[in-house]
Amino acid sequence: MVEPTLDLIIKHVNVVRPKATAIERLDLGIRDGKFVRIAPELPASEAKQVFDAGNLLGFPGLIDAHMHVGIYSPLAEDAVTESKAAAMGGVTSTITYFRTGDYYLNKGGPYRDFYPEVLKISDGNYWVDYSYHIAPINRYHIDEMPLLLEEHGVASFKIFMFYGGHGLHGRSSSQRNFLRLEEGESYDFAHFEFIMRKMQEMLEHFPEKRDAISLSLHCEVADILNAYTALVERDGNLKGLRAYSAARPPHSEGLAIFIASYLAYETDCLNINLLHLSSKKALEAALMMRDLFPHIDFRREVTIGHLLLDVDSPAGSYAKVNPPIRPREDVEFLWQKLLEGEIDWVVSDHACCKAEFKVSEQHPDDIWLAKSGFGGTEYLLSGLFSEGKKRGMPLHQMAELVSWNPAQRFGLFQKGDIALGCDADLVLFDPDETFVVRAEASPSEQGYTPFEGQELSGRVKHTFLRGTLIYHQGEVIGPPRGRYLRRPTQRTEHT
Repeated sequence: MVEPTLDLIIKHVNVVRPKATAIERLDLGIRDGKFVRIAPELPASEAKQVFDAGNLLGFPGLIDAHMHVGIYSPLAEDAVTESKAAAMGGVTSTITYFRTGDYYLNKGGPYRDFYPEVLKISDGNYWVDYSYHIAPINRYHIDEMPLLLEEHGVASFKIFMFYGGHGLHGRSSSQRNFLRLEEGESYDFAHFEFIMRKMQEMLEHFPEKRDAISLSLHCEVADILNAYTALVERDGNLKGLRAYSAARPPHSEGLAIFIASYLAYETDCLNINLLHLSSKKALEAALMMRDLFPHIDFRREVTIGHLLLDVDSPAGSYAKVNPPIRPREDVEFLWQKLLEGEIDWVVSDHACCKAEFKVSEQHPDDIWLAKSGFGGTEYLLSGLFSEGKKRGMPLHQMAELVSWNPAQRFGLFQKGDIALGCDADLVLFDPDETFVVRAEASPSEQGYTPFEGQELSGRVKHTFLRGTLIYHQGEVIGPPRGRYLRRPTQRTEHT
């Protein structure tokens, strides 16, 4: 009797691949966590285990490249529950934005001390693979950027442009305390410039890694936010999500994009990601800057929240986020440009923010008292499929938006595709099943969802992480197997 050479065969998968317009029914052979054989028919006798996919769609495991694990709850707890929610949504790799200061670990100091603590806390608490983007907050953090890349595989960094004069949830007079800035330092445009100059040095110094090194920006200008928040509050006619959108107007996003893009031009910082573009004005500004500076590799991101919600959502304060949920005309413009291929990836911007932080018992309708952010990683693929299908989006484009494109940008070169040598990350997806979103069905600790009551078409049935089943028909399967992803990873032949 011949010994099986494969650990697992997943049979009868209708494989969805980025860049491939045809859907092929294939069997997937897995060994040591990798796809090693892919063919229309693989004999079951060649594997130790066989799983019948029953002709479900097979997407590459999703890469949710914008999350905030550990922001409102301790990292050790948040990593557990929110990575389980990710597995439920078909996400097999998460990249979380992290920084020093209030929230997260609630401490300052150099990253040479701070980041190893982050990694120690993370170890053994993630159900999916994970990595981190890091924000240089203090001046000395800028000099630590090459260290983070070389010692820890941190290849992507972030600037929160509005933090310079605006709080996480609204106006703030205590930015120094909030960010735990050192005496004499400011988090301002000059700081952003110096981050870009260091990034440019890194692109030159690490040519073998330059494709994976990038800088991401949250683009809103604090001065505009402060002025318009005062106007909206003083006027008093707008309430809820409409008020919050008006208080952080779209042209603040556009202006910040112009500033960030010119700084990138000035510093020759060539790999720029413009995060969670929420409005027509923001996206138009981003496209203008692409055309003005064609030598800069701009990438554009939108969130599933900004694609599924608008200011008339009954979720109210539960849907407060930065930048804000926008009017329906902005939502439709985002979809138009998504279908035209002008947006590079879709993410959740998942930040588990419990109900007590979102709605005041005394003033339940006061949007200004709610903290910003909400979860949604568990609805990333279903939300994109449900609305994308209505608009004629092809399946391979969906795979590019949630798997391939973020994998390529952020240096996860062994993920994002169903191909020989890739990590065997797989989502088995039923395109015909509809369901109504209910917060109680999610393992997230949030306790609510702004998508509550929405009917979505297409549902994740099974999620495999490196060939191991971690989510199966409504149940997350342990123990946690998530590994830390040092970036960039080694390229496979197909990349």
